[in-house]
Amino acid sequence: MEEFERAFRRVEPRLQQWLSFLLFGKKIELRGGQNLIKEGPNIIIGNHCGSYKDIAVLLRIKPRMIYFTANQRLFTREGMEGLALKHLRRHLKDFGPMLNSMIRPIKVRLIDFVSANITRVGTIPVALEASKREAMNLCEDYLRQGRAIITLQGRGRVHPDAPHPYVNRFKRGPAILSYVLYKEDGVVVPVTPLAMFGTHWPWVTPGTIKVNVGAPMNILPHLSAEADASIDSFRDALETRVKALFLELISA
Repeated sequence: MEEFERAFRRVEPRLQQWLSFLLFGKKIELRGGQNLIKEGPNIIIGNHCGSYKDIAVLLRIKPRMIYFTANQRLFTREGMEGLALKHLRRHLKDFGPMLNSMIRPIKVRLIDFVSANITRVGTIPVALEASKREAMNLCEDYLRQGRAIITLQGRGRVHPDAPHPYVNRFKRGPAILSYVLYKEDGVVVPVTPLAMFGTHWPWVTPGTIKVNVGAPMNILPHLSAEADASIDSFRDALETRVKALFLELISA
């Protein structure tokens, strides 16, 4: 794991430049920063409605080395190219391909940077449409080694017709990780809930991205005789808490 941290330190100066580019025009307002855990195993869970800007914000506010779970297509140049064009078409419609051509030189440099370093810094690939067992195993290993992992919930965009457009239904993965680490290792992993608002605004559009970090939660209050019941109870509690944190953001 140390090689991941060494690799991150080597690329961080260039990474910070790219973060400034990706967050151009945006300010970050952080609430509850004291709730971010600085050492030991930790799962950070939150809504995911701003695509790459969610990642950029977390890399800006992190108090320690963090490890993301990410779409496995981001690990190749071809996969990233396809996702970038899909993103532009979704948000800009017919203007998307035109903008894609206009920014191609700098986009190619960004894709080359990310695809060349995403594995080196320990990012965990997730096959969105297939079994996630391998990714779950890696997450367990990282937590056992005292690392902090990020498991954002959603597909990186707002869903206007969903019951909650900004907070998708949470998956069971983080709750399963918490349950397994407790049952197999006796480790109570703190899970830090957070909500973000403003990352969905288009690139270069001025605005303030608000982040609200809640106090860490854990599996213990949700344990019962049945594993599935324990996991579902914790999953629901995490989702409810992130929704409450989000409501605080937009109500202030």
